[in-house]
This record gives sequence, structure tokens and C-alpha cells, in this order.
Amino acid sequence: MKNYEAMTDEALALLYASGDNRAFDVLLERIQGKLFKYILYLVNDEEKAEDIFQDTIVKIIVKIQDGYYTNTGKFYWWVTRMAHNLIMDWFRSNDNNIVLESEDTRSFYRLADDSHFEFNREQELVNEQVLEDVRRLMDYLPFNQREMVVMRYYQNMPFREIAETLGISINTALGRFRYAILNMRRMIKDHDLCLELCER
Repeated sequence: MKNYEAMTDEALALLYASGDNRAFDVLLERIQGKLFKYILYLVNDEEKAEDIFQDTIVKIIVKIQDGYYTNTGKFYWWVTRMAHNLIMDWFRSNDNNIVLESEDTRSFYRLADDSHFEFNREQELVNEQVLEDVRRLMDYLPFNQREMVVMRYYQNMPFREIAETLGISINTALGRFRYAILNMRRMIKDHDLCLELCER
């Protein structure tokens, strides 16, 4: 009997490609929550996020069944890239303006690293509120900057993986992220907000 839970995402994808439908069920259960949140944070519309999520799942199924997935050790980034492309198609089809960069460099705000969180209940609640405040600020960022914050802080992706997923250089990824943080810092200052994550 196969121990699906012990398998990597990559192994499950390849098993599904060979005709094992149970492997895909386990794989989908693993990635669906994270993938839907990624899409929702970027499009900021629950109904549209659901549509794009479903389209992404269909695309994953078709690509795997047609033999387009190979074990590169980066299954989730492969999935994220497909979602990203569908999101970009949606923006283009709706004539949304995607601002690539901002020239506002007046200040800098450094978000605390997740590894510094203190996970007792009181501090966890504070951290959740801070991240929710950050999520609301993200709604006002240009799309490319919002995408960087989502991938770095909500998907825990290193910059190298972000660059590979989006098909951009690491310098471009770092630049977009920096502009996102600068813009968020400006909004925090303009609205006199105080965001502080609890640390160990």
C-alpha cells in the first residue's frame, strides 16, 4: 500500500502522470489553501480568485497529463507560475493598469522576519493583526509590487525562487520588493499607523 502522505509534491505529480488519481487528490489537498490565498491576495476579489484558482487546477491537470511536468524539485513554484500567468491574463483582459515600479524612495520599512515570532496566544493575535494590516496596505500597491510581498512574506519564497517563477532577474525582484516596502512605509507614515510584530 502506497504511503502518499510521505511522498514529496514532485513524486505525487509524477505518480499522477502515470495514472494514479489518488496521488493528485493528496497533492491538491496540500497546495489548494496556499494557492488560493496567493491568488486572492493578488486579485483582491474572492469570486474572481475562485475562477482563477479553478482555471489553474484545470491547467495543472492538463499539463501533468500531457507530460509537461518533470521533476525539477520545484512543483509549487511551477504551479505558482501558472497561476501568475492566468492572473496577468485577467488583468490584461480587464484593461487593468499594472504599474511596474514606483519612484517614491522617501523612506524604508523593514518587516520583521517570521522566524522572530513568539507563538504564545497573545503575541500570535498581535502578529495576526499586523499581518492583516499589512495585507490591507498591499491592496493599494501596484500589482507587481503586491505580488512580490505576497510571494516573499505570505508564500515564504526566497528571492531566487521568486525571480525564477516570474521569469525576471533577481535584481528586478529585489527592486520591486524594495519599492513595495517603500510605498507601504509611506502609507504607514501618511496614516500614522504603528505596525510592530512581537519578537522572541
